[in-house]
Amino acid sequence: MKKILLISVFLAAAFSVFAQRISSVGLFPFEIFVDREHSEVSASEAADATSQVINILNTSGTLTLLTGDRATSAEYHIRGRISRLSAQNNQFVLAATTSEASSGRTLNSSRAQVSALDAASIFSFCTQVVSNIPYPVHHVGRWQSVIDTVDGPIMCIMEFMPDRTILVERFDTWEHKGTNSMRYQAIGTGTYSFAGHHLYRTFNAGGRQIQGNATFGIDLALEDSLPKYKIIHVTTMAFLYNEAKTGFELVNAGIPCGDNFSGPSVYPGSEVFYTVFTRIR
Repeated sequence: MKKILLISVFLAAAFSVFAQRISSVGLFPFEIFVDREHSEVSASEAADATSQVINILNTSGTLTLLTGDRATSAEYHIRGRISRLSAQNNQFVLAATTSEASSGRTLNSSRAQVSALDAASIFSFCTQVVSNIPYPVHHVGRWQSVIDTVDGPIMCIMEFMPDRTILVERFDTWEHKGTNSMRYQAIGTGTYSFAGHHLYRTFNAGGRQIQGNATFGIDLALEDSLPKYKIIHVTTMAFLYNEAKTGFELVNAGIPCGDNFSGPSVYPGSEVFYTVFTRIR
C-alpha cells in the first residue's frame, strides 16, 4: 500500500510540473502571398502584421515567444503569410501554420480576414494560432469562493480536473426575503470550457473595460440545492488570474448561487454570484 501511495504522489507531482511548464514558441516574419485571387501587400504591411502578432503573444503568461534568429530553437513554430483580397479591397487575409518543431507535425492552420492590422482586429486570429500549443493548466486544482451575507458566509468548493470535468464538493445556494432565509448545501458534478491561451484581452463589463486572461464556461448538475440552481449553465465569463496564479476572478459575470429579495441593503445586488476564487490545493 505504501508503494502504491508513493507512486500516486509521484505521478501527481509529475503532472503538476508538466502542467505548469511553459512552451517556447518561435514566430517567423509574415511572408507576402499573392495569387490570382489575392493581391500583394507592401513589405511594411507584412512587417506591421508580424509586429502586432508579436505584441499580442507577448502578453501571454503561458508561452515564451522567440523571434529573429532564436525562433528556430523553439519547441513550436508559427509561420504566417499575408495578402489582400484585391487591389480595390482593403481587407487583409492572414494565414498561419503552427507546427511542432521536433516532428514537423501541424498542430493547426489559422485564417482570418481583417480590415486593419491592429491589435483589436487580429486578436482572435492570434488566439487561433496558439490554440493547440500546450499551455500551463493553472486552473486545474481545487478552488474555493466565499461570500459574506447577512445570514453568514456561503461557500463554493470545486475541483477542476484535467479532462475538463468538475467535482463539486460544496455549493451553497441562498435565498433571503424579509426576515426569512433559506440555505442549501449542494454537491454535484459538471464540465467546463476554457478558451484562450491566457492572452490578456479587453472585456466590457458593466461599461468598464477589463483585462481578462481567457473565457470560461461551466455546466453544473447539483443535488440538494435550491430548485432554481439544480442546473447551472454559464458561458463566456472573463477569467483573470492574480500574479501568483493562486486566485482568479470572473470579471464580467459570475456563477449564480442565490437571490436577495430584500434589496441591496443586505447584499450589493438582488442576485448573488460566486466570482472570486482562491486555490486551496
